[in-house]
Amino acid sequence: MSDAAVVEATASPVVAVEKKAPKKAAAKAKKPSAAPTHPPTQQMVDAAIKTLKERGGSSLPEIKKYLASTYKVDAQKLASLIKKNLKGAIASGKLIQTKDHNSRKSL
Repeated sequence: MSDAAVVEATASPVVAVEKKAPKKAAAKAKKPSAAPTHPPTQQMVDAAIKTLKERGGSSLPEIKKYLASTYKVDAQKLASLIKKNLKGAIASGKLIQTKDHNSRKSL
């Protein structure tokens, strides 16, 4: 009998592990996002190209600079949207990409 008591004492106790239920986040009232004070990116890009009136075409840095100065927006945050709008306008035929020494660069 002493052998059985020793075995029971040396065996590691089995602990029941309970899975914790995921905590549900309290329903927070979302703040309504403020409407932007500038027009949509496509309209801004179109206005920039029309206003700059470059004979050889407007470059991407010139367009970004115009948007930053005129509409007071962060051109770095809108960079992907500007490129997307320019690519879409070129694909639809609304804009023509000029051929120059930088024509190998893609937008």
